[in-house]
Parts: sequence; C-alpha cells; structure tokens
Amino acid sequence: MNKIVPFQNKVWLSSPTMHGPELEYVKEAYETNWMSTVGKNINEVERLACEKVGCRYAVALSAGTAALHMAVKLAGVKPGEKVFCSDMTFDATVNPVVYEGGVPVFIDTEYDTWNMDPTALEKAFELYPEVKVVVMAHLYGTPGKIEELQAVCDRHGAIIIEDAAESLGATYKGVQTGTFGAYNCISFNGNKIITGSSGGMLLTDDEEAANKVRKWSTQSRENAPWYQHEELGYNYRMSNVIAGVVRGQFPYLEEHIAQKKAIYERYREGFKDLPVTMNPYDAKNSEPNFWLSCMLIEPEAMCRQERGEQEALYITEPGKSCPTEILETLASYNAEGRPIWKPMHMQPIYRMNAFVTREGNGRAKTNAYIRGGALGKDGKPLDVGMDIFQRGLCLPSDNKMTVEEQEQVIEIVKGCFL
Repeated sequence: MNKIVPFQNKVWLSSPTMHGPELEYVKEAYETNWMSTVGKNINEVERLACEKVGCRYAVALSAGTAALHMAVKLAGVKPGEKVFCSDMTFDATVNPVVYEGGVPVFIDTEYDTWNMDPTALEKAFELYPEVKVVVMAHLYGTPGKIEELQAVCDRHGAIIIEDAAESLGATYKGVQTGTFGAYNCISFNGNKIITGSSGGMLLTDDEEAANKVRKWSTQSRENAPWYQHEELGYNYRMSNVIAGVVRGQFPYLEEHIAQKKAIYERYREGFKDLPVTMNPYDAKNSEPNFWLSCMLIEPEAMCRQERGEQEALYITEPGKSCPTEILETLASYNAEGRPIWKPMHMQPIYRMNAFVTREGNGRAKTNAYIRGGALGKDGKPLDVGMDIFQRGLCLPSDNKMTVEEQEQVIEIVKGCFL
C-alpha cells in the first residue's frame, strides 16, 4: 500500500461522458432561439426513447423524480392509501408517493439481484390486501425479478410503476426495462448511464396517460385562447436545451454500457481472491447496464463497524475490512466510492412506516444500527436490505477510468484486507 500514490486526477464514481454532438444540438437550440420547453430536441429525444426502449409514448420531463410523480398521479394514488415500494433505493423512488398523500410500505430486498423480493411482496399483500400500486426500482442498473413481481401483482389486481432511472438499456429476457409497468420512468441525471445534466421521462403504451402528463406537466393549461386552468398543474417539462444534451448522448448508450460492463468484469476478476462478491444479477434472464459496480464483503471478513445517523466508526482487524474503511481509504487516494443506498425503512423520515420481509413481519420500526440483526427461518438475515447496506459499497465506476487506474483501485481495496 505504501507504494501506491494518490491519483493526480480524481477517479469518480460515475461522471458525465460527453462526445461532441451534445454541444451541436445545444447550439442548434440557441441559434434557432428554441430555449423553452418546446422544440426539435425534445421531439427527437422522445422519439429516440420510444425507439430504444420499445414503448409507444415518451414524455420528456425535468427529472426522473417528476416522471415518477406523474406516474403516481396517473395511478390514482389518493391521500392515506398505502403503496408498496422498493426498500433499498434512492428516496426519489418513494417521495413522489408522499407528494400525492400516499403512505409507502417498504418491501424488503432479495440477495439474487438486490431488488424487491417477490416473496416479501406476496406477504405484503396478505397483510395489506387493499393495495393497488407497487413502485419497484432496478437497483444500480440490474433488473429485478420482473416476471415474479408481475405475477404477484396480477394475482392481487395491482399495477406496477417501474423506476428504471438507473437501468436504461438493461434488459430482462431480451426486453428493455422501462416497459414492464403501466407507467415507467427513466432519468438523465448527471451521473446516469447517459445524461442531460438533468431530465427524465415518463414511458407508457397508454396514449391517454401520455397526453395527461403532457398537460399536467405544463401547468394543466386548457386548450383555450387564454390561460385556462381547471386542475392542478406542474412546471415539469424538459428544456429544449437539456434535451439537446440528451439527444447527443443517445447514440452512445450501448458504448457506455459496454464500458461499464468491462469495469464490472475487471473488478470481479481482480477481487476473485478476496472474501467479497460483486453485485449479482440473473445472467440467464437479464443483462444489466452495469451502471455501478458494487461489492459485498462476506460476513466473516467484516471488521467491526458501527454507523450513526451521520457518522461511522470501525475497528481495523487483520484480514478483515468494512465499507467505511474501504471508502475512507479510497478517498485518501483521491478516488470516489459510495455506500450502498441506505434502505428506506432505516431513514429517519420513513422509519415509522411499515416494512415487510419475506417472512411477512410488517413491523413499523427497526433498530437501524444493530450489527447482524435477526435471522429468518432459512438462517439468513431477516432484514436483507440492512445486511447489504452494512456490508456493501459502490466502487469507482466511471467509464473514463483507465485500466491502469482501475488496477490501482483494485490494489487499494486489496490492501484494506491485509
């Protein structure tokens, strides 16, 4: 470890990768004076999204969160109604439910894909049979067990809202994510697989739903010769300037995915002798977009680690490590990693919401900082999301990272286990 020197230029988790055409389309918006929320760039990115994903309609919006909000509104969620949500995700998956007055009920994660557990979802319907909407995310670009989740929802007459913000370009049985729900969402945030610096889209095969979102997202202006408003509206449409960046990025989606996959494979090979595993996926049925490469430390190789609300402590042990140690060490060498998403049921804002595991225990509160936690009947941790959060981390996954830089990252991580 002493021979490794800090990176001269920071190695990022996942930063934007620009190619040139983006600037030309932005320039086109400028030169034609279409600097508003209408224009050729917007029309083109909506067309490109439909063409790539395989849906009939796309509505370009200001953010993936805006798209999720519109999806929740389309689903008819009313104040006080419970909605089943992925637990281990960014809170943007969940917050739009609350915007409409809904009450999130969190469904635990499964180890195979780190996504919503179909068994836990079935148990949740036993506890809350009245629920009619399920919001599920594809974590870090890895598709969840879509067919199993769909089958559970179909049995209970519920619809899926698919949060594909992290998984653009990923497929399940050859079909793109972003097409499996009644209403689906993607994101072009600055760190995503392709970016507009911001922006998102609602995707659907329902023309009426798409038209509603076009109206709602432009302040619900009626088709009248003056400004007529008969229902609540939002300022959610994508800028034609942002759309120019997205338009220039779309042709490079597959290239970015290939680069991200190569990063994932190099990590998997580089860590083969360490007591760790990479974030898993179902190779038989799915192909991720490999947005972020993550690792999970085996329980017996974890040194002692304790996390509070905003700080963490650990005790070094020979042959062992923990996410906090690895992340701090990477940072000391000028490389960016991140913790796994802290599960929603562990967040202070949502800690009193119901949380359902594969054994169907709908509990309202969990001790987020106990080490290990209760075990299920199968001998595995009952709270899977908490376990992955405690033992996992996101590695530098920037597709501009050189092979030599990644090899150095691998050596830095190895050094934490000495």
